[in-house]
Amino acid sequence: MDGVKILVIEDDADIREGVRILLESEGFLVDEAENGETGLRKLSEDISLVILDIMMPGMSGIRVCEEIRKKSFVPILFLTAKAQESDKLLGLMAGGDDYLPKPFSYAELLGRVKAQVRRYTVYSNSPDEPQGQERAEYIESGGIRIHTVFNEVTVNGKTVELTDIEYHILLLMMQNKGKIFSAQNLYESIWNEPYFYNCNGTVMVHIRKLRVKIEANSQEPVYIKTVWGKGYRFEGEK
Repeated sequence: MDGVKILVIEDDADIREGVRILLESEGFLVDEAENGETGLRKLSEDISLVILDIMMPGMSGIRVCEEIRKKSFVPILFLTAKAQESDKLLGLMAGGDDYLPKPFSYAELLGRVKAQVRRYTVYSNSPDEPQGQERAEYIESGGIRIHTVFNEVTVNGKTVELTDIEYHILLLMMQNKGKIFSAQNLYESIWNEPYFYNCNGTVMVHIRKLRVKIEANSQEPVYIKTVWGKGYRFEGEK
């Protein structure tokens, strides 16, 4: 993970310093911001992860996340002192990729950081292929086309901007068209972490956001169907 840059936006100086020391000990480059406004000014294309506190004076973490999503799909890991499910879902709906309730262990924080960075920097940046080597560059179903080399998604010829999590959910389901994925299947495959009951809400929010972006009518989905009592299935257009 050497050289990977992370932006930490946290108003608590002690937490900010502890997170910085932990990440730097693992080889990460860390930039810090004590509030949302400063964090937005420091956001740059070389940032591979944003660690964002939800409860901050002035601009809240939710608002900061919404502003980041207007110009970047960099992974966002929320730190929250609120443990209620509604607060967690609010962060995910704003565009967050994961959340970690306070107080948290540094081991758990580091695990989540590495998982998010790995998906963003390793999975999303495919190495150049040797000339002449054949590979399946596209996955298509109905009007959806995924360019697996450049991680681009189009729906009926129009480019759709997905977050890293949304992209990998769609890719996994299109690679396994017709297979039913439970919330646990999706969470453990995409987040690469053990599944707990409250993780179901996390999966549900990301499926909902993905449908809004790829379906003509997210209330009557054609591509990602809910199989009641079992999970979700990608069927494609009939």
